[in-house]
Amino acid sequence: MQATKKPQIDFDNLKFDFYQTEWMFLSNFRDGKWDEGELVPFNSIELSPAACILNYGQGIFEGMKALQAKDGRITLFRPMKNAERFEKSAIRLVMPPYDKQRFVKEVKEVTLANNEFVPPYESGGSLYLRPLLIGSGPVLGIAPAKEYTFIVFCSPVGPYFPKGFKTISLLISDKYTRASPGGTGSTKTCSNYSRTMRPALEGKMQGYDQIIYLDAIYKKYITEVGAANFCAIIDGNLVTPRFDGTILEGITLDSVLTLAKHNLGIEIEQRDLSYEELFTDECTELFCTGTAAVITPIGTVSYETKKKIYNNNTPGPITKKLYDLLTGIQKLDLPDDFGWTTIL
Repeated sequence: MQATKKPQIDFDNLKFDFYQTEWMFLSNFRDGKWDEGELVPFNSIELSPAACILNYGQGIFEGMKALQAKDGRITLFRPMKNAERFEKSAIRLVMPPYDKQRFVKEVKEVTLANNEFVPPYESGGSLYLRPLLIGSGPVLGIAPAKEYTFIVFCSPVGPYFPKGFKTISLLISDKYTRASPGGTGSTKTCSNYSRTMRPALEGKMQGYDQIIYLDAIYKKYITEVGAANFCAIIDGNLVTPRFDGTILEGITLDSVLTLAKHNLGIEIEQRDLSYEELFTDECTELFCTGTAAVITPIGTVSYETKKKIYNNNTPGPITKKLYDLLTGIQKLDLPDDFGWTTIL
């Protein structure tokens, strides 16, 4: 099935915002099983005011992108990894997991149905896909819902950070934390993101693009950058915070670590990373990674009276190499030696 009308969208000037497309996938879990689901025109869904997602936040999601290659082919990047993480998130929130093979199948179906909304190769944009699972059944006591809704919708988007592949400025926050041990920091649950809105807003009011969050116990060790994973080049090694249950295990991060090790010969360290290390001479580059952020170079970091500028506020050489490798594979400009790219 294909989109039935030509989208009136300026693909060359897309923001990272919602633009309505033609089709979405919808499936319901009732009486202990998932129905077959169907591709339907994009529209609103009906929810009871007592729906578990509205009252207790029982919801999870994934972020994925479809890209157009230079020859017009459409690609997805490691969709099974999203399906696997989606399953883990569902289990953590006591939700019925959605079959991984079906997950990938429906994502492909929604992409192809909305193929005219995939931004052209030259635009630098992408079709952002949002698989979403919510507790749609009504509840009153704090308990899992008995009915669930699985949705896949999409929107063409531009860069997450409006500057594109240019450096951003970050503020280290010890006022707010993103997650705590034993919580849902490693789960892609809806409620994880609402708590980051106030810190991000306050940071932007001070002139920063985003916040670096510290751990909830010592307020010393770096966890994430907004909704992205954090990486530093220290003494020539790529250092990223260890997965301690408070950090989302990013698919883009996993890909970057693999490329750094196998393609560039860089040693990888996943460990506790103190914010103090960022202000040393040994720390030469910083960047963050994510489906939306891709690889975004960090030009300045500030904390209280401390401030450091990296590479004269330009992307560092290792950051640039990793960005070119990753995006080259995603868009079929470079060989995919890892079998990451799915061609639709």
